[in-house]
Amino acid sequence: MGLSGGIIGLPNAGKSTLFNALTNAGVQVADFPFCTVSPNVGMIPVPDPRLDKLAALIHPQRVTPATIEIVDVAGLIKGAHKGEGLGNEFLSRIRGVDVLIEVVRCFEEDIPHPEGSIDPVRDMEIIKLELFLSDLQIIDRRLTRLNKLLKSGVKKDERYTRVLLKIKEALEKGISPVNSLSSEEYQLVKDDGFLSLKPVIYVANTQEDVDSSTLVEKFREFVQREGLQGIEMCAQLEMELSELPVGEQQKFLEEMEIKERAINRLINEVFKKLNLITFFTLTGGKEVRAWAIEKGTSAVDAAGKVHSDMKRGFIRAEVISAEELIEIGSLKRARSEGKVKLEGKDYKVKDGDVIHFYFAV
Repeated sequence: MGLSGGIIGLPNAGKSTLFNALTNAGVQVADFPFCTVSPNVGMIPVPDPRLDKLAALIHPQRVTPATIEIVDVAGLIKGAHKGEGLGNEFLSRIRGVDVLIEVVRCFEEDIPHPEGSIDPVRDMEIIKLELFLSDLQIIDRRLTRLNKLLKSGVKKDERYTRVLLKIKEALEKGISPVNSLSSEEYQLVKDDGFLSLKPVIYVANTQEDVDSSTLVEKFREFVQREGLQGIEMCAQLEMELSELPVGEQQKFLEEMEIKERAINRLINEVFKKLNLITFFTLTGGKEVRAWAIEKGTSAVDAAGKVHSDMKRGFIRAEVISAEELIEIGSLKRARSEGKVKLEGKDYKVKDGDVIHFYFAV
């Protein structure tokens, strides 16, 4: 399975609305808690101006953007770590995602709030506490098991135990353990699904007019003070925009003097948090396609992303940067000018590479 992001937040914060805006999936949106009982899963197309420029150059039959998997799960409430509401399902589902997108309610509407009032800072603190307490429960269970193994004479992993104790100490102090771990220590626990170690992007779900909102001001002050990553948007507006044809979307943005959609900023931020880069393939002029891979991926593994046969029979890769190809104007001319390089299977793919793979069937 590829890398993915998970949308989290309290009930009625606008999680499903944001999911629809991201994926245009049309999932149910309602103003009562736990409308999203089963998780919604969709694929987000990643906006990339280089893909559009390559398409304008090649004039292909199809243009296919890179995608990221996104998951929208049931809302979390106070006590979720103990199974309150749909807490157990919520927490187990998001352990499998790689980055958390936390939707924070910053709009005043006649929609019930599980805490009876709207307070973005309190809501962020509730979710932080629930994630921390859930991780603490898991760590305590693992430490108990490791101690039993020690008493039975089975050698336990001392390094792993020390890292668990280090995370536990930070969580008990209400501190995020991310910055307290070395890269080596993080590698020991990175696949354990600890929620407190996942990168988080905070999305203030606002009304259309955010300038006069005291709720948004509270959000801004909190994320700035805590050094968090925050993005503001009206999820309802973004969802309505996503339902319009591309031409009408652009016309609306120009009329509103909006240079870039907030949803695009969010997608690009998720892309960065997942440590992804993009490479492009031009399939005989029929398709221009963008592919998302982790930074540091080799040419042979990138070939496997396109097709398993390409990885098995990999011979070499023909590589040129998208910017250079766009500037030159054609792949034929780029080859004649010696701008296209031949690389082996160990070549580390760079963001923006246009690659043609040679392989034996």
